[in-house]
Amino acid sequence: MKLSNLTLACLLATSTLSVSNFAMAETDDFAFTGYARYGFHYADNGNDYVSADGQLAGNAAGRLGNETNGGEWQFSKGFTGVNGTQWDVVVMLENWWKSPTDYGDVALKKAYAGVSNVFASQPNAYIWAGRDFHQRPQQGLNDYFFMTHDGQGAGIKNLDLGGAQLNVGFVGQTGEGTGDSGNYALTTKLHDITLAENISLDIYANYGLSSDKAFDKENGESKKDDAYQIGTVFKIYGNSLSLRYSENSDNSVFNKTDDLKTIYASWEGGVSLGQNTSMDYQLAYHNTDGANKLVDDRTNYSVIVRPMHSWNDIHSTWLEAGYSLVDYDNSDENSAWKVTLSQNIAVGKNAWDRPMLRFYATVGEADNKVDSATGTRATGDTTRDTFAVGAMWEAWW
Repeated sequence: MKLSNLTLACLLATSTLSVSNFAMAETDDFAFTGYARYGFHYADNGNDYVSADGQLAGNAAGRLGNETNGGEWQFSKGFTGVNGTQWDVVVMLENWWKSPTDYGDVALKKAYAGVSNVFASQPNAYIWAGRDFHQRPQQGLNDYFFMTHDGQGAGIKNLDLGGAQLNVGFVGQTGEGTGDSGNYALTTKLHDITLAENISLDIYANYGLSSDKAFDKENGESKKDDAYQIGTVFKIYGNSLSLRYSENSDNSVFNKTDDLKTIYASWEGGVSLGQNTSMDYQLAYHNTDGANKLVDDRTNYSVIVRPMHSWNDIHSTWLEAGYSLVDYDNSDENSAWKVTLSQNIAVGKNAWDRPMLRFYATVGEADNKVDSATGTRATGDTTRDTFAVGAMWEAWW
C-alpha cells in the first residue's frame, strides 16, 4: 500500500510529538516498598492459634505470636509532566493472608495511576483511578481494619476545604478475574480536623449498593438492602478513640446482610514507663444485632496489653497478654486468653523499628461453648489449649 505524502507527514508529526512529550517528562526514581512477615510456627497439639469463635474485633486476643504469614510487594514509578503535573503508577503483588490449611497464592492487589498538581487552587489534591487499597483504617494490636473497601474505581484525595481535607471515592469490589463482583461503595472521609492542640478528628461516611450482577449470584434470593456506615477517629495525645455504626453491614459496605446493625468502639494507645520501657494497649467493643437472633445477636469484648523493654538499640523483650469474650445474647459465651513472650532483634530500639527478627513462645486457651455457625450450644469438649513456639521476621519498607 502506498501512502500519500500528506499521510506520511501526519504520521511523522504524531510520532515526533509523542516522543518529544515523553522525553521532556522528568521521571522520578523507581521505588520498591511493602510489608511482609514470614517464619515457622510450631504447636504441640495442632491448635496453632488462639481465638474465640465468633469474635469480631480482628485478632481480638492479640496478634503477637498468634498470626500467619504473608506479604505485600509494591513497585511504583513517578513522573513529573512538562505541564507540572505529578504522577505515579503503582503495582502491588500480595501473597494472600490465609490459614495454613488454605494455601495462598500471589495475586494482584494494586494497579493504579494517580496525579496531583492538576488544579492551581488545589495543588495537593490527588486524583486516581484503578485498583488500590481503599479506606482501611487499621488498628495495631488486634490487626483489625474497622473499615475496609479495597477495590477498583476512582476518586480524589486531600481536597482542601479549609480546616479539613476531603477524600471521595467510588469503588467496586473485585470479583473473578479482573472484573467487579457487582458490589460497590461510595466512600467519603473528612480528615485532619483540628479540635484542639494534640486533638484531631477524622469522619467517615459510606454507602454500599449492588448491581444485578451481584444479585444473580444470590441463587434466586431477594435483593439485599443497601448498606450504610458512619465512623469517627479521635486522635488524642497519641491515643485513638475509634467509633463506627453500620446498617446492613459490618466493617465493609461491600458485604451486605439485611437487618444487621453493628457498633464498634475501641481505645488504643501507649504509655512510656521509663527511658527504655513502654506499654501499648487496646480495649475494644463490637456488637451485632440482626435477623438471625441466635447467630447475629452477640457482643465481642477484648483487651490487649503489650509491655516492651529495650535492652539496647538491638535487643528487646516483649510480653503480650490478651483476652477475648464473645457473649451470645440467646446462648452462652466463647472466650480466649493468650500470653506471648517474644525476644527480638531489630534495626533500632523503638517499638516500631523494622526489620525485626522475633523468637517467641505462646500459651493460651479457647473455650468455645457456642457453635458460631448456628449460635447453639456446642457439644463435647469445648476447650482448646495452645502452646506454640516460633521464629518470624517482620519488615515494612
